[in-house]
Amino acid sequence: MEVVNKLALKLRNWEYTGLCLLVLFSLTMHFVVITQPDNLVYDEKFYVADARHILDGEGSDRIEHPPLGRLSIAGSMFLFGDNPFGWRFLGVLSGAACIIIFYLICRQLGLSKKVSFIATFLLSLENLSFIQSSIAMLDVYSLTFMLGAFLLYLKGRYLSSGLLIGLSALAKLSGALGLLVIALHWLLTGRQRKKRFLASMLSAPVSFLLLMPLFDFLVYRQWLNPFSQIETMLRVSGASTFAQYPSEMLSRPWEWIFKPEIITYWPDPTYIAMISPSLWILIIPAALYMFYRASKGNLAALFGSLWLAGTYLIWIPVSLITDRISYVYYFYPTVGAISIGVALGLSRLSNLRPDQHSGIFKYIQALSTPVYLFIHLAVFVLLSPVAFFWKVTAGTVLYISTRFILKNE
Repeated sequence: MEVVNKLALKLRNWEYTGLCLLVLFSLTMHFVVITQPDNLVYDEKFYVADARHILDGEGSDRIEHPPLGRLSIAGSMFLFGDNPFGWRFLGVLSGAACIIIFYLICRQLGLSKKVSFIATFLLSLENLSFIQSSIAMLDVYSLTFMLGAFLLYLKGRYLSSGLLIGLSALAKLSGALGLLVIALHWLLTGRQRKKRFLASMLSAPVSFLLLMPLFDFLVYRQWLNPFSQIETMLRVSGASTFAQYPSEMLSRPWEWIFKPEIITYWPDPTYIAMISPSLWILIIPAALYMFYRASKGNLAALFGSLWLAGTYLIWIPVSLITDRISYVYYFYPTVGAISIGVALGLSRLSNLRPDQHSGIFKYIQALSTPVYLFIHLAVFVLLSPVAFFWKVTAGTVLYISTRFILKNE
């Protein structure tokens, strides 16, 4: 019993206990549902079919995308077979990696262990994030590299950060938006080590251009001109407009935050591409609060604001100018920024010092964080495609553990 008590004490005091619980919960939920359905879900019909072509030495039909994301799906299938587990396994692991890297980003930004855990709780149990890492699409691979680039940049490792941005763009072109976030942050935070930073950031386009022929060779079994490939990708992507391809699944960037947008990927079990309502309803308040705190010198709020601007707000002028098609899951890379904003707001609310006559406010203040986290977990239970038995059982354990962890911070 003494050994058990010592172990429990060590786990309670270990910073990463909560993070490990979140990763374990996420992986459990993923692996419970990873083989369901045994049919291709939504865009899996394109990317899994393309991965089959790659593995058979037949090249690729998805010329509008860079090769790394498609190679990742093909690699997963090569290791684990042409089956639902093989299609989705590497994406699930990438989603778990995103949770870990995101927590480390929060800590690197100077957020406390408690606030970092709350932000990571919100990200890991957000429906859109869970769904996009559940199926064989490109977004999760691109985001994993993007988050890694953010973390390395914040650590001052500019060269490695630029390399990961290149890899993020090689998984999906939108990964290049991570470079915009980093550049804006550097410009607004003193512009230190100018020559080193600018030289290091060149590693993003350089790595993209140098590695793309190698990855294309793995796909097509021949060497291709990267500039011609880029021109093809941009031309095909640019031709995909709302006027050319009208569909109920399409939506404009501003619609994502002003009304609930839903794409049903699969009916049973229900895979729904939808921002969790518990987070969606706070997107605008969280953004405004981050902008305010950033103006007061809060470094985490500044980075979160620029993250929001570089991965979401940029889509608004792009949509207006180019009429390029867009979907609600394009918001997936921005979920982390909103999670930071909400966590900062909850922390601020819990740390307010009301006067002695504010008894009701004190009651609300004490309950705001645990009640909100419970609601967020309940939304996950309702929306995610995992069977209710698993979600309720594991979710209850996670919530009790979360209360214990937050109480001891």
